[in-house]
Amino acid sequence: MPHAPLILPIFLPYAGCRKRCLFCNQRTMSAETPSPLAVREQIAASIEKIDTRQKDREKQVAFYGGSFTAMERSDQISYLQEVQPFMSSNEIDSIRLSTRPDALDQKSFDFLASFGVKTVEIGAQSMDDHVLFLSDRGHTAEDTVSAVRRLMDYGFEVGVQLMIGLPGDSLELFLHALNTIIELRPHFVRIHPTLVLKGAPLESLWRTQRYSPLSLEEATQWLKVGLVKMERASIPVVRLGLQPTEELRDHVLAGPYHPAFRHLVESAIAFDMLAQLLKPCSEKEEVLLLCDQRETSNLRGQRNENIRNLKERFRLGEIRVQASEQVEVGTFLLQMPWKKVLIRRRDLVYDGYGKPQFDGN
Repeated sequence: MPHAPLILPIFLPYAGCRKRCLFCNQRTMSAETPSPLAVREQIAASIEKIDTRQKDREKQVAFYGGSFTAMERSDQISYLQEVQPFMSSNEIDSIRLSTRPDALDQKSFDFLASFGVKTVEIGAQSMDDHVLFLSDRGHTAEDTVSAVRRLMDYGFEVGVQLMIGLPGDSLELFLHALNTIIELRPHFVRIHPTLVLKGAPLESLWRTQRYSPLSLEEATQWLKVGLVKMERASIPVVRLGLQPTEELRDHVLAGPYHPAFRHLVESAIAFDMLAQLLKPCSEKEEVLLLCDQRETSNLRGQRNENIRNLKERFRLGEIRVQASEQVEVGTFLLQMPWKKVLIRRRDLVYDGYGKPQFDGN
């Protein structure tokens, strides 16, 4: 499997934004918008820091924050031009950017392609018009559908950014959004839970008890369902949760924030698999679980929480975990005195209520 590109991020907070969305405070990512000259210096500095072991990876300059294609065309040119010398010297391979679904037209496609833009991430956030209205997004779900289709028809690599837990959102609406995204077949998806950030318009709703964010447990349960659903559709989820930074931590007032959010979700999936796998075990029995070395952390859970909960649930004597090169990633093996029992992640599916089911059971 090819490596994901090495991303050199450039944050342009609020650039091109027509209005401020309910959940947004992009100052948590970057204090101010860099000038085009500062962008050139930032790219050069980032290239200098690239580990020699990663020199052969595809390298992308990524313009995040705001809505790039909603900026004045002259401003877009100013930023894109600063990347061109690095592309001419083969130090940078391509460009990616994020933007609104209603800020793209055919002229934009031709323009972006001429500057070496390869990847466009669409900030959909939700695929429900009422949720979008309550979040003051200013676009519709159909705008996202149209943008993704047209970008893919043109030949861009396309990603979709979604949020969970916005005002008016529900697990049912989230799963409906994923069904729509699966039909569009983008190249990848990012999903993160809604946080109440200091200085964001959502703060006032939260302080007056007109908005309650998801709990960490709720967000984890929603996203384990979503992650498995996207895996079964073969659409990569490249990130769960916002990139943890000191600035973000300082601004979070409420909501399901965790610096290792994906690990929580992966551990929750592992727990559901293990709960199925351990059903044949007897009380007080000592259990040996085998997995690939890369899976041991997810199997154990945060601070061994999965092991503790499974022991209590099945009243087991001991659960031992052992890494094995003979067990594939995505598979857990229960080693019993008289037989071995396997469970595979690819057989896991969740119903509309988040209840785990297994193909063939």
